Amino acid sequence: QDGGVLANWIVELGEQNGFVSQGTSVPGVAQRTGSTVYYIEMIPADAMEPVLALTPVPGDVDVVIASELMETGRAILRGFVDAERTVLIGSTHRIYAISEKSAMGDGRASGERMLEAAAERAKRFIGFDMDDLAARSGSVISSVMFGALAGSGALPFAREAFEAAIRSGGKAVSANLAGFAAGFDAAEGKLGEPALADAVPLPTSAAGRAFLARIEAELPAAAREFAIEGVRRLMDYQDARYTTLYLDRLASLPRNEGLLREAARHLALWMSYEDTIRVADLKVRASRFARVRDEGKAGPGQLLHITEYMHPRLEEIGETLPAGIGRRIFASERLTRWLHPLFKKGRHVETTSLRWFLMLSLLAGFRRWRRGTLRYELEQARIENWLDAVRSAEPGTARELVTCQRLIKGYGDTFARGLSNYTRIMDHYRSQHADADTIRALREAALADEDGVALAAALDGLQPARLAPLLAL
Repeated sequence: QDGGVLANWIVELGEQNGFVSQGTSVPGVAQRTGSTVYYIEMIPADAMEPVLALTPVPGDVDVVIASELMETGRAILRGFVDAERTVLIGSTHRIYAISEKSAMGDGRASGERMLEAAAERAKRFIGFDMDDLAARSGSVISSVMFGALAGSGALPFAREAFEAAIRSGGKAVSANLAGFAAGFDAAEGKLGEPALADAVPLPTSAAGRAFLARIEAELPAAAREFAIEGVRRLMDYQDARYTTLYLDRLASLPRNEGLLREAARHLALWMSYEDTIRVADLKVRASRFARVRDEGKAGPGQLLHITEYMHPRLEEIGETLPAGIGRRIFASERLTRWLHPLFKKGRHVETTSLRWFLMLSLLAGFRRWRRGTLRYELEQARIENWLDAVRSAEPGTARELVTCQRLIKGYGDTFARGLSNYTRIMDHYRSQHADADTIRALREAALADEDGVALAAALDGLQPARLAPLLAL
């Protein structure tokens, strides 16, 4: 996040204005080398030479600047933010950690709690989306943070002194000054909230208009938002006929508003399962290459190389084949034993090379034959079994069964674990006639850990009321 550039600007700012300044850094050791803490001390020059510290001391920091919301939270937890003295400047956007993204359920840390803590623990908190502002100003986040520091008034220097520090660096001066100005205005409250993008409308084709009319006629208002998004998703995923099947399935469910709202969401997610065809399609889209170029800040004349790590298992490859061939492969123990070693290792795939781009584009084109694949046959059978259980259950139980689809997501090992947990819960429901509370407790147990320990304990006989201590582990 260009923290070193920001630190150099601040040190230069102090030195140009008669202060003894020192900057140090403490690199982290976590993912991608972790978060580096840059620490700066400055004191007016006088007859005595000061002794400056190398690291920050909790409770003795005047200004903290964080480039992302989780970093703001970490600064608070480490004691660098003091309610009596610290001006806290932090970006409110999130970059999710791997642990948050790989959780079985919703593993995101609460951004609302971090914002509340920032407002309570700091003498003054200045927070806004600096990443968005950097993108809109054509700059980088370090210049926006520097502008926010200037706009905060925490340092005894005029705006012109900050701008002089940027100019002295001699690199991307115009872009950095633009980002600085945006950050300065935001810190002073002169920028309004960015306008929200309008929702993407349904296609204006005859099919799109027909789907919208059907949703408005057949579904309650509470379910329409998710149903419209489901139609948009499935039109992109497959075609109009598949989207019609989605609406037919929704129409077959009980006319319960809350149930239909959840079903519209979860049915669309399940019907757009991530097979190898879908993954290949997403990898070679022009919009994805444009997004990666934008995130990497590649210039118009710069070449972009993208290398993916892919590890398709034999199951993913075999289920992409025509159903009859796929079944014969998996029915032969000898053949599967011979084929498995071929798919034990992952592959580095350069999607920007002609060879791999053409190969993935060809695989993405198999979408027109998806209905003939073994995976399509398996998923449609699973979906129909799930919907049959929902249709026959009482309303409260039906809604919990619908929400069990949360367990099924992703591909590869993630999909296999989720499907296994889902199957165990559904088997328990059918054999024990479990009620809504039990299904909810079992689902939350399955989401509590990816190894299935909590779910196994719950299925071994724990009552729902006794699951709370287990889920807290």
